[in-house]
Amino acid sequence: MTHDFPALGLILLFPLLGVIFNIFFGQRCGRRVVNFIAPAAIFLAFAAALAAFATLLGMPRGAALGFDLWPWIEAGRFHFDIAFRFDALSGVMVLVVTGVGALIHLYSDGYMGEDEDYARFFAYMNLFAFAMLILVLANNLLLMFVGWEGVGLCSYLLIAFWYDNAEFAYNGRKAFIVNRVGDAGFVLGILTLISALASSGIWTLTFTEMAKHRETLAPVATLAGSLLFLGATGKSAQIPLYVWLPDAMVGPTPVSALIHAATMVTAGVYMVARLNFLYALSSQAMTIVATVGAVTAIFSATIAIVQPDIKRVLAYSTISQIGYMMLGVGVGAFASGIFHLMTHAFFKSLLFLGAGSVIHALDGEQDMNHMGGLKRTMPVTWVTMLVAGLAISGIPPFAGFFSKDAILASTYASGHIWLWAVGVVTAGLTAFYMFRLLFLTFHGASRIDASKRGHVHESPAVMTVPLVILALCCLIGGWIGLPDGILWGDAFGRFLMPICPTLKLTPAATLARGSLSPAVLSAIAFGLAVSGIALAWSFYVMTPGLPARLARNLSPLYRMLLRKYYIDEIYNTLVSRPLFWLSQVVLFRGVDSAIIDGAVDGTGLGVEASGEGLRRIATGNVQHYALAYLAGVLAIAGYYVYLVHRH
Repeated sequence: MTHDFPALGLILLFPLLGVIFNIFFGQRCGRRVVNFIAPAAIFLAFAAALAAFATLLGMPRGAALGFDLWPWIEAGRFHFDIAFRFDALSGVMVLVVTGVGALIHLYSDGYMGEDEDYARFFAYMNLFAFAMLILVLANNLLLMFVGWEGVGLCSYLLIAFWYDNAEFAYNGRKAFIVNRVGDAGFVLGILTLISALASSGIWTLTFTEMAKHRETLAPVATLAGSLLFLGATGKSAQIPLYVWLPDAMVGPTPVSALIHAATMVTAGVYMVARLNFLYALSSQAMTIVATVGAVTAIFSATIAIVQPDIKRVLAYSTISQIGYMMLGVGVGAFASGIFHLMTHAFFKSLLFLGAGSVIHALDGEQDMNHMGGLKRTMPVTWVTMLVAGLAISGIPPFAGFFSKDAILASTYASGHIWLWAVGVVTAGLTAFYMFRLLFLTFHGASRIDASKRGHVHESPAVMTVPLVILALCCLIGGWIGLPDGILWGDAFGRFLMPICPTLKLTPAATLARGSLSPAVLSAIAFGLAVSGIALAWSFYVMTPGLPARLARNLSPLYRMLLRKYYIDEIYNTLVSRPLFWLSQVVLFRGVDSAIIDGAVDGTGLGVEASGEGLRRIATGNVQHYALAYLAGVLAIAGYYVYLVHRH
């Protein structure tokens, strides 16, 4: 049941107006006006989203709000509208994008206050939110793809925002190109669905209509689901297309917060949850999603434990946490995956904005080896980042505890015991690298450069107020998804159930569920998290020289982790160099220059040579022409004499 709700258009209109204003009038109106208009556009979108969400709560379960803007594409029998749908799933996502995005925009007023290109920055930020809102509000797969490509474009624009730096520009291109690889799979997945539906006379890509005809999609569910998930590995930075995200840290820190917490990297998780009816048709596709998620989670967590750059630690942390979300949706716990997406938006945006506060105070310093002792001079940043660290580590009663436990419990109950084990170990690693970051940054003796030490100060209120609000969200945000039997139970899961139903357990999974109780499973994850924190305390507070000694003693392992398993070097050797050789030597020199240009140039040279030859004959001398005519006449006469003589 969908009710027409034209006010949905306001959620998109406000960010779009922000983009238009900042592009055409921002630089003229000045910094103060831009710094007000850009965040105000997202706050107004958040207010409109709250109004829509309140309306949705007053409707029967499973209902939705809709808004058809105008007809878009008519191709044969296919008809696509620019139409939007606000249901339980898209409602949660819209509140995350606009709510967390608004706080990031507000924070950006302080962080980017001195940048000369402030109008362009805020135009891109508003555009990023606008594209993500199209993605999550679209009522059909084709319109979702428009938003999908939009966030990819905005990530490139913002990662390479300081484009006069060659490295930053390169990393922006890297993000764009890697995502194009994944998006090729996404397009093929869409075409696979179109082919399957059209062969049965079904001419639609609307989510509700595809769900009604899910039996038609069963034969192609594995192929289509895998191809679409390839697109998700690009947008959500999963193996094998995760390599762009760590290098995206060269952009302004608010950009990192927006990419990691509220927009781009959550797109793949949302897509799988939105198409849950498709993935439920294929256990193979579900297994691929869950396995890639679990492997990505532990793989990136091991890299994060040795990185010295504070933003790169958080980047690999995001890759790991998105892996958790993929693990959740991959075992059929779609609501749990979205629940962790929401709590992750709180603590990851807080961690990035807190890191930005530190970088801002240290005049651009990002190496944690050159920090330390900031607890005293930056108390608000320290306390709020501590709250975020406890949340991401899964310590109760903070938000990450409830969402991460829900995913691990669902994984265990699904019968994927080894995936559960990987998730539990990753929880311990997460706690270790996160508190390593906190201890290196805020505890111990100051290792800050002497020239910067006297200028360290707490960030202004425009930056710290968003930190405090997000810290409160980290504290209370998980309480809407309590374990069943405690207070109101899993209210979040019940809210999403009509849109994202949890898959039924198999007999083998039921047996696995009976092996260990949820309380025991939770205690195991909690114990490993506490152990990770204790180990970090021992390494970086009690005996701060121990990590360096271990690094020397385990030098090959340490170098491998520090160099990120040499994946970039492997990709460069196996993918980039062969492609450059193919394009430069074979296609450019061999095909383009030698064959194509050779044929075209050869034709031109042939015409030129023939003209030169004719020029030598056409001398303009009458005597020469008369001689030629005489020779011709004699030749013709001789030919006729020959014929007569022959006969």
